[in-house]
Amino acid sequence: MPARIPQPAREESLARLRTLLGDLRSSLAAFQALPEDEDAVRQAQLQLDSLFLLVVAGEFNAGKSAFINALIGDRILEQGVTPTTTRVQVLKYGPAVERIPIDEITDEITAPLELLREIHIVDTPGTNAIERHHETITRNFLPRADIVFFLTSADRPLTESERLFLSQIREWGKKIVIVLNKIDILESEDDLKRILAFIAEGVQRLLGFVPEIFPLAARPALQAKQSGNADLLATSRFEALERYMTATLDEEERLRLKLLNPIGVGLRVTAKYLAETEARGELLKGDSQTIDQIERELEIYKQDLSKGFRLRLADVDNVLLDFEKRGNEFFDDTIRLSRVFDLMDKAKVKAEFEKRVVADVPKQIELRIHEIIDWLVASDLRQWQNVRDQLMRRRSEQADRLVGQMSAGFEYDRTRLLDGVGKDAQRTLEDYDREREASRIAESLQSAVAGIALMGAGAVGLGAIVSFLASTAAADVTGLLAAGAMAAMGLLILPRRKQVARKEFRDKIAAMRAQLMSALNAQFDKEAQRSVGKVNDAIAPYTRFVRAEREKLDHTRERLNRIQSTMLRQRAALGGKAPAAASS
Repeated sequence: MPARIPQPAREESLARLRTLLGDLRSSLAAFQALPEDEDAVRQAQLQLDSLFLLVVAGEFNAGKSAFINALIGDRILEQGVTPTTTRVQVLKYGPAVERIPIDEITDEITAPLELLREIHIVDTPGTNAIERHHETITRNFLPRADIVFFLTSADRPLTESERLFLSQIREWGKKIVIVLNKIDILESEDDLKRILAFIAEGVQRLLGFVPEIFPLAARPALQAKQSGNADLLATSRFEALERYMTATLDEEERLRLKLLNPIGVGLRVTAKYLAETEARGELLKGDSQTIDQIERELEIYKQDLSKGFRLRLADVDNVLLDFEKRGNEFFDDTIRLSRVFDLMDKAKVKAEFEKRVVADVPKQIELRIHEIIDWLVASDLRQWQNVRDQLMRRRSEQADRLVGQMSAGFEYDRTRLLDGVGKDAQRTLEDYDREREASRIAESLQSAVAGIALMGAGAVGLGAIVSFLASTAAADVTGLLAAGAMAAMGLLILPRRKQVARKEFRDKIAAMRAQLMSALNAQFDKEAQRSVGKVNDAIAPYTRFVRAEREKLDHTRERLNRIQSTMLRQRAALGGKAPAAASS
């Protein structure tokens, strides 16, 4: 037997357990635990301040009510062959026999019996009855028990459903005493021995230890007590159980079990939610990988956009190079002594320059830029499709595994966010108007290029703005040629003027190219950033949820591990043992 617990140590243990259970309740609330688990811990905390609670459980017609009546020596509870106990009945000491409804499933019965001054006895609805909710009521009440007397009947000992129910009791870390009732129906002592051996073997295989097993006959025991028949009482073998309760369930042992009870409840609930933290962790790990994958692909998408844009921008540059080449050819053909009188006609030179050199440059540049715009719009649309597909895959990957395995709040929040983000992506795809988006980008580019020309965009197209820039260069150069022609008549310096004209034109084209490329680069960089930003904004709620849940998960895991370690140490100090794993 464990050493006697001194009074100061008792108070300290009770206080420590209250605090520990309070911490556990706080952790469960933050973790969105199931209400029944939170309630089990709350009840365990409340039970610390109540009398020792002996719960009698067993299948319908095992004789639970008759056993309790025999235990207290009076017919307080109704007995019968049908399910007479449909509610939890808590027997407590009181000046008179009285039944008081406590809640929708519990009655409190008072009686002036000495045994009830020290313990409360609970009669539970029978398991395996027609009314299946009776079993649910009993199962939900079990966490409150400080000790469980489990009744099985001699006419059907340790049935399969009883084995299952015993394993559920054991999961809560309860002290279990087996009562084999109705032994008066057996024909011989050998029959009794065979049944006791069968129960002992089955319980040991199921629970990992051989519990105390008390064979008795409850109805004869009650008759013997009420009639004072000592022989009948001896035949009922009820006295062995009463001696056990007197010798073993003394004040010291009741206190030990009273302390072990909430520890057992706490350890079971803690283990359950530590397992769920692992399950959530694996789930969120997959979510994080999905988010990381999307973010990596967005970064690659930006890089691909940049490379693709620069490659396509080279087509625009080629148009400008051809423009410059034609200009140089024009100067070689035009600035000659034989054409000096043509050079004096500024309007004619300007018209010929625009026809031969400028030609369709504005149209070609506008065409190339619109090809880039169409490519950008198509790339943006593909990226949205990719994000949508990844989110849908993530949703379908976990759909089957999640059902009923996660606490409702977490599962609901995560699924809602994942569905919401996926629907946003789907909605974007459905609402994506390629022509409208292309027009928007074209207008933004037009405004940027218009700034180079120092003119408002308005209704003027991109080609018209480029044409204006080219025509401005033409006007400057043709004016220079006309002035050169006048000078050549007197000074014969046309070769010098040709050099100057070519340099002026080259500088004009270089400046125009640099400004145009700078404007296009800057604007397309903004468009790429805008595209990536839209995706990031769309998945931001999901991203924030996953990262916040991971932080909360780490914090909860740390708290639960600390609570579990403390409870394990307390259980060891009280001489408690871990529940054995159930076996078939």
